[in-house]
Amino acid sequence: MKTSPLNSRKIEILLYGLIWFLVFSIPFFTERTLQRPDWNKLLGDWLHLFVYLIVFLVNVYLLVPFLLLRKRYFPYFTLALVILLVIVGVDAAMPEIIHPPGRTELAAQDEIKPSRDNITPENQPPHPKPPFVAFLDSLILGILIVGAGTTYKLMSQWLTEEKLRKDIEKEQLKTKLTLLRHQVSPHFFMNTLNNIHSLVEIDGEKAQDAIERLSVLMRYLLYDSAQNTIALNKEIDFIKSFISLMQLRHSDEVEVIVVLPEEIPDTQIPPMLFISLLENAFKHGVSYPLKSYIHFELRIEESSLYCIIRNSKHKITSNSRGEYSGIGLDNIRKSLKLLYDDDDFLLDILDKETEFEVNLKIPV
Repeated sequence: MKTSPLNSRKIEILLYGLIWFLVFSIPFFTERTLQRPDWNKLLGDWLHLFVYLIVFLVNVYLLVPFLLLRKRYFPYFTLALVILLVIVGVDAAMPEIIHPPGRTELAAQDEIKPSRDNITPENQPPHPKPPFVAFLDSLILGILIVGAGTTYKLMSQWLTEEKLRKDIEKEQLKTKLTLLRHQVSPHFFMNTLNNIHSLVEIDGEKAQDAIERLSVLMRYLLYDSAQNTIALNKEIDFIKSFISLMQLRHSDEVEVIVVLPEEIPDTQIPPMLFISLLENAFKHGVSYPLKSYIHFELRIEESSLYCIIRNSKHKITSNSRGEYSGIGLDNIRKSLKLLYDDDDFLLDILDKETEFEVNLKIPV
């Protein structure tokens, strides 16, 4: 499920609001007495926090997007430092601004000042921080707030770019798979049309039946194969039609054995995974002077689908393993690497002296 930029912005605002609500609630719980909060002290603490809230918002919504993310590092750090120094100065002067020490207040302080004899550790008045220590504390707090906002924005930007990169990679994979399938389709049609051309001169009725079968295959290639996945039973129907069409051309000397599972599960697989292997088997495994065979088997075990294809190999029809590893096997390798992780599939090719065998395992 994709998150729109508008929703991401709303989530970000809600997150900021929740965090700062918790921050502003801290003085209420730490400064209150057993009877009621000290509202004068509480108001002063909130004003301090409000100043740093402004710094936080300026940093995350102005400095980071318009300077740091655009790689304008020197202006960013310069402005951030200037703003921090100004805020630290304002924060240091805040007590004088909120409660200027007038005569009445000083007199009241003298009145409530405990006598020397009554001073205990409990009512000992707090010693004010030295100016340098107060300045340093405010500076550290400001750096932490600016750093937290900058870190969040950079992490958010990195996650957004990472998601965009993955989306682009997925689109590139889809494009590569589409190109690979388009490479298979013309090769398949070329062989099939050659088969029909041969049948026209031999048996017109069989040629007409072959054209009807070809129309079924074309519908599959034009519509079903354009999808990312297809039902396993549709892929099996396509394989049956293809094998039947190929058998129309070859004589009875070619033994074709097809073994399919009795119960086909309702599962999805990438389309046209097996057709290239079958094409190679018929192309290289058939020799009219010699007895030839094509064995095709689909087997389901637990969560894996096994495809085993064996075909006879004759010296007069095969020159090297390179022929058997032509466009079909090359495309199947590329497709599998794009569709699955290396540990999820197995493609084993056995080039024997009189037999060529391909074993393919994919998850279902």
